[in-house]
Amino acid sequence: MRKRTLLTALTVTAGLLTAGLLTALPASTASAAPSGLSGDFNGDGYLDAAIGAASATVSGKSQAGAVVVLYGSASGVSATRKTVIHQNSTGVPGAAETGDLFGAGLAAGDLDRDGYSDLVVGASNEAIGDRQGVGAATVLWGGPSGLSGGKGLPQPSTLSEFGNFGNGVATGDFDGDGDTDVTVTGRDHTRLYNGPFTRTGPTSHTRVGEVGTVYEVTAGDLTGDGADERVYPHAVDGDPGGKIYYFRWTGMTHSMTELPNADGFPGAIADIDGDGYGDLVLGDPTDPSADKPGGHKGGQITVWYGGPDGPDPAQQPTVIHQDTTGVPGGGETGDAFGSAVGVGDINGDQYADVVVGAPGEDLGSARDAGMVTVLFGSSSGLTTAGAKGYTQDTSGVPGTAETGDAFGKAVRLVDLDRNGRSDLVAGSGNENGYGMVTYLRGTSTGLTTTGALNITARAVSLQGSADFGWAIAQ
Repeated sequence: MRKRTLLTALTVTAGLLTAGLLTALPASTASAAPSGLSGDFNGDGYLDAAIGAASATVSGKSQAGAVVVLYGSASGVSATRKTVIHQNSTGVPGAAETGDLFGAGLAAGDLDRDGYSDLVVGASNEAIGDRQGVGAATVLWGGPSGLSGGKGLPQPSTLSEFGNFGNGVATGDFDGDGDTDVTVTGRDHTRLYNGPFTRTGPTSHTRVGEVGTVYEVTAGDLTGDGADERVYPHAVDGDPGGKIYYFRWTGMTHSMTELPNADGFPGAIADIDGDGYGDLVLGDPTDPSADKPGGHKGGQITVWYGGPDGPDPAQQPTVIHQDTTGVPGGGETGDAFGSAVGVGDINGDQYADVVVGAPGEDLGSARDAGMVTVLFGSSSGLTTAGAKGYTQDTSGVPGTAETGDAFGKAVRLVDLDRNGRSDLVAGSGNENGYGMVTYLRGTSTGLTTTGALNITARAVSLQGSADFGWAIAQ
């Protein structure tokens, strides 16, 4: 049995940050060869967490946006071991402007094959001339001291005003040639940039087949052939659940397959049942309505299991919501269970687990305080056995559940301390009006609250409303 951890990108919508604030890492990190791990920006062998703050104020420009990288270590992460980078940082193209939303979309990968992971950052509201909200995407380069400098990806010449290009970004080897590629989405344009990338030369891009309005994208290997699939949720008028398409490399071209019975976004891909094929997890947080008869009150997730030809459109997916036996809580209008999903092996049993954010969960009188649910993988797929919910009122979790915190607005599972078990990074995008992330470590029995910590926007020198924790790169 072979095991793969296949990850995806999460996106965000929609602040005074000091220009050029960038905390360098110790020079000793350069003494060893870089790890080559996707998500290890300084090459020290520990994965890092890149967190968007798309509404951060930079040099007086509100909602210009920034990205914070928390560097992994044997003790996990802290507020001091970090890089804060934005469009006024040295070497980053462009300039911080009001409303750019730099950090709206995030995805990691080693684009230039130097052994250091790079980060693709979407600025979904970037203006071009007098055209507002056109959008853009920038590559920030990894190196011995972490992220620094960057290069803008070419913008399609036909981008429209308020097209929000860069809202969704994902990386992966989409044609099986060993190079990391990038896909970028927006309201009316979806582009594929093929690697390898260079820091100075041009980068070509092609238009993805007619997938319509696409604000999100998920990437991972659903077929076990070493080439990653790209999953695009296609917005449809009168159907908030939309349509789900995935693109597979056939050896000569990319073929598009629809999952006609699938609904929802965001998504994540990992091998939940340990059969060597990535499985697609889709969040469907929208309550059923006259326009959307499907789904479940309070939201749900579905799991579509991969295979040699990808997920079978005729399969009956696993469906889990808060009224499923064994799942904490209960489905209530507006819970938004499935607004965020993350994948990783929390307990080290070689099956990928799933965390689900429900940022609209009410806790007593605290409305929209938020909750994160942990579900475990097994040889029979995703199970509710041992499921557990975490809130800011859970014993050992720092902080207190308050109205509007939106704990679970974004979630990521990643092994930040290199112990072979994934840790949880959960965003509370509205905490105190500027945002926060919570860190819980993975153990053989699941997540532990021992050593748990909160890192607020102010602790990492972000100013303005920030929305820190609305997006976390995967």
